[in-house]
Amino acid sequence: MSVDRQHLLRIVACAIGFRLLSALLAFLVNVTFPLAAPRQLQVFADGPSPFWDTFARYDTGYFEQIAWDGYTPVPGGRSNIAYFPVYPMLTRFVGRMFGRHHAVYYLAAIGVAWTCFVLATAALYLLARLDLPPPLAERAVVLTAVFPFAFFFGVAYSESTFLLFTVLAFYLMRTRRWIAAGLCGALATATRVPGILMLPALAWVGWRAAEPTPRDRMWAAGAVLIAASGFGAYCLYIYMLTGNPLEWAASLERWGYHPGGAPWTPVVSLVRQLATHPYRYLAGDRMAPYDVLYGVTGLAGAVSVPFVWRRLGAGYGLYMLLNLLLPLSSGVFEGVGRYCSVLFPWFIWLAAIRSRTVATALLVGFALFYTLGLALFTTIHPLF
Repeated sequence: MSVDRQHLLRIVACAIGFRLLSALLAFLVNVTFPLAAPRQLQVFADGPSPFWDTFARYDTGYFEQIAWDGYTPVPGGRSNIAYFPVYPMLTRFVGRMFGRHHAVYYLAAIGVAWTCFVLATAALYLLARLDLPPPLAERAVVLTAVFPFAFFFGVAYSESTFLLFTVLAFYLMRTRRWIAAGLCGALATATRVPGILMLPALAWVGWRAAEPTPRDRMWAAGAVLIAASGFGAYCLYIYMLTGNPLEWAASLERWGYHPGGAPWTPVVSLVRQLATHPYRYLAGDRMAPYDVLYGVTGLAGAVSVPFVWRRLGAGYGLYMLLNLLLPLSSGVFEGVGRYCSVLFPWFIWLAAIRSRTVATALLVGFALFYTLGLALFTTIHPLF
């Protein structure tokens, strides 16, 4: 058995074990601490489930609604059109194999998220191996799994699905498997709104990976076009449904997201608050602790971009930069932690740091805040 195969089998086993351990932790939190908000979703219609309901919070209801009954336009209101289709469609496919019941669809959503997470850890290891030796590539996977907002990979959200297809797209592009790279890229761009922002990075990676011949460069360009087709197909579907191909963007704005502003504005405001009166800010503003968790994470990611760019190349640097600019340009920190959880170049770069002291500190710090984030999300605090 090859060394890489041994590592892959260990990674898959550990990923499954980690998801089980996280589920047990969420259950213990759920039965120990009071909920910070009224219970929003129940997996089973006959009453709350202290174990299964921990996977179903906030956006989960929209994903299950799409899987159950498709997209429903709400003229001038908040619509599930804001949620891209790959994850809920996978949930529908799995759910219908076991019967048409809402509980089955919720369980299918959890199963899809877990399966994608396990596969994503294996894919990430293979991608990291293109730049790192086996032990450090394995460390990149561990850092991804215990990142403070990586608990979203284990709940009924689309993060693990997006991570899987994004990592596969970059891996296949770098190894010159053009058609497969394009198809995985198409699935990624049809999974989450920021998926379209991967295209410049994917194009750069393809250009560098291709042989300097017109034929190979055309194959790489074709892969990027295929990747863009996932986003384009969803826009076309929304146009047929509503008459506006960008209705998904209009729906997002009705949730208070208005991208396009100066991305440094919320960061500067947060730093000023923490520098001038940190205690009063954290103790007196209800949203301050959550904004700090999100804001500091986003700021750390932004500071890391030049180092990722220099160590791993412009493609990875572009991917991180664009995927940070979009949420930060909205003027709010909501969701920044989730956006950072799929910044796989960040974790590859962090894993490449040779200092054992720094590596240990990162793992311990990540694990501590992962536990905090999971507990807050489970008890329905405003971590979205």
